[in-house]
Amino acid sequence: MSTDLILYSGQNCHLCHQALQILAPLVKTRNIMIIEVDISRDLSLKERYALRIPVVMLPDGQEKGWPFTSAQISRMLDRQ
Repeated sequence: MSTDLILYSGQNCHLCHQALQILAPLVKTRNIMIIEVDISRDLSLKERYALRIPVVMLPDGQEKGWPFTSAQISRMLDRQ
């Protein structure tokens, strides 16, 4: 069974692109699925995350804002 991570991102966000690259190894090593959500499509998400993206939300609702490493996200997953 895979675990879904939500990556809140935005259009033309170079940090969001970097975040996807950082999270990519977890797709294979941890059986993770990354669901990218563009905050510009939802006003409430835009208000909440506008200046904070990229932000990763873990299955338990924990959030980790930029900057982060795949090791940090992996450790957070271990603690769930």
